[in-house]
Amino acid sequence: MGRTVKALLVALLGSVVVVAGGTGAATAESGWWVPTSTPSPESEVNATGEPRRGTTPDGDVSGYIDAHTHMFMDLGMGGNAVCGSTFSEKGIADALKDCDRHGVSILENLTNEAAGRGILDRHDTVGWPTFKDWPTYSSFTHQQMYYKWVERAWRGGQRVMVNDMVSNPGLCPILGIVAGPNKYSCDDMDTVRRQIQATYDLQDFVDRQYGGAGKGWYRVVKTPEQARQVVADGKLAVVLGVEVSEPFGCKQVLGAPQCTKADIDAGLDELKGKGVASMFLCHKFDNALCGVRYDESTAGLLVNAGQFLTTGTWWNPKTCKEGEIADNTVIGGVLPSQIASVPGLPAVLPLYPKGPHCNPRGLTELGEYALRGMIKRNMIVELDHMSAKAAGRALDVLEAEAYPGAVSSHDWMAEPYMDRLYALGGFATQYGHTATEFADQWRETKPLRDKYGVAYGYGTDMNGFGGTASPPSDAAKISYPFTGRDGTVFDRQVTGERTWDYNAEGVPHYGLVPDWIESLRVLAGSAIVDDLAAGSESYLRTWGATTAFAPGANLARDAIASASSVERNLLTDLRPGRAIDGKASTRWASRWGQDDAWLQVEFLSARPVRKVTIEWEKAYARQYRVQTSLDGKTWRDVDVVGTGNGGLDTVTLDRPVSARFVRMQGVERATSYGYSIKELGVFS
Repeated sequence: MGRTVKALLVALLGSVVVVAGGTGAATAESGWWVPTSTPSPESEVNATGEPRRGTTPDGDVSGYIDAHTHMFMDLGMGGNAVCGSTFSEKGIADALKDCDRHGVSILENLTNEAAGRGILDRHDTVGWPTFKDWPTYSSFTHQQMYYKWVERAWRGGQRVMVNDMVSNPGLCPILGIVAGPNKYSCDDMDTVRRQIQATYDLQDFVDRQYGGAGKGWYRVVKTPEQARQVVADGKLAVVLGVEVSEPFGCKQVLGAPQCTKADIDAGLDELKGKGVASMFLCHKFDNALCGVRYDESTAGLLVNAGQFLTTGTWWNPKTCKEGEIADNTVIGGVLPSQIASVPGLPAVLPLYPKGPHCNPRGLTELGEYALRGMIKRNMIVELDHMSAKAAGRALDVLEAEAYPGAVSSHDWMAEPYMDRLYALGGFATQYGHTATEFADQWRETKPLRDKYGVAYGYGTDMNGFGGTASPPSDAAKISYPFTGRDGTVFDRQVTGERTWDYNAEGVPHYGLVPDWIESLRVLAGSAIVDDLAAGSESYLRTWGATTAFAPGANLARDAIASASSVERNLLTDLRPGRAIDGKASTRWASRWGQDDAWLQVEFLSARPVRKVTIEWEKAYARQYRVQTSLDGKTWRDVDVVGTGNGGLDTVTLDRPVSARFVRMQGVERATSYGYSIKELGVFS
């Protein structure tokens, strides 16, 4: 949710009448892809031609992927964030009806900068059938993902869509005041359950139009195998994700966590049981699991206010030290008077040190427990929105496990981590910018993707208060009608009395995603479209490797540990065996002042060694060697680490080495103490 979340919102933050054939362009063709009965009246799709089915000669699926959407934001944040529903059993006139109490909308006027309205100015609230003032690319408070508009994107070649359940506990109560009263609970997990149910309800709604269960184009999938079959059938595979600020109730209040490990286990089990494939551990606010990557500028000021309301703490950015990966720079200042009047908010935010800013809050103990819980359940970890410190630690854990299930879905992960993401086998998509910006970023990032053989995708963040593509430059304008990559012919999209033209309006709703892709083709040729069409295959490979993942056996658990020395401590046991007992709460420590101290493990017989992991305590090595031996006398350096920074180190060898002994040989200490290791792992 929300790449450039603006003004207030961002911050605080079966009785259908059916007739044969439907309306408008829907009557012009027939085939398996055309419904046998539709509500009447209904939006047009304005697409002609059979969607592509099957696979390539190599067995790969083909189709575009949107890895970050919010189809049911109208059911989030108390029900007052987005006006208009994704669908209605009563038909389009009910789903996209006039927005009650929305004529003078402080929320709309604060967030819709392009409209140029004053804070108390009115706008035309009528939806169906005229849609004079909404949806537009610049309005965040009106429905952009009506299901027929999503159908047009599917007809345009999209084959995978990740639908993230979303809400925000800071915005929800505020919207209950400025746009309320709220219709629904502000609890994040209640919202997740409500939106998941709505996703399945929409699948049933579409199925009825195509003759029964399983026959519609909108298919909710729980496994990559199901998704592959859906895409091969030419339909849209809908993947369930979660992006909320307080998953499992894991908020923090004045720094104190409000959830337990039992809450996390129960929550992950529930989500897994409902078919959720991926989730974010934190979003917008520092929670009990991790720190966030800040929003910048005015949006950041307002999101910071939302954090204060829900947690009692402001963001706490520090000036980054040399070598640290920065988060976005935060501003302090005076809140707009309309927001400062919210009970509990001071008028002035803290003053912050000079940027660049780093969030000192990383992945907490509970956050690491949740991360490892996701690995245990073979779920995809969304790294976007984590602070640079949290994302770095998460990548350390993923690398140590050789776990491929990592995704960056809409440009919110620090760019220096991208190589590590791809090296794991992960996948990334780019935010749905204007065509020119998207094409430029595609060119800039293509060499890295080519290095790993990974294709491309987009994350529109539709309905997520991040903004959609504005009208294109002259060089990116398209001609109507146009033919998509799969041969489908598109004319301007029509809903009711309203006709949308991409050249004049950009992407006001999801139905113009095919027009935006045509704009990309105009700018960058068929290469960018082909790269995007391979995106579904790349994503499903990552998801498939995630569900197939099984942790390797840690050879060190059955080994004998020894060391050059042991620190004497009257309060705890620091002997070598403590570093291979599987407990992060225990450790080995060498005697103080020894640069050449070592820790080693011995197996009963020679074993192939491919990877060594070292979880350092605060007393870590700046320089050290990883060594192997068959006899404990002759040692071979298999890796030399010269810039150690503590934390969790993973040394992966190019090929397995036969060894009976594996050793960490210290060269230079980073502290005045000795060396201290929580866990040493050795893997085949």
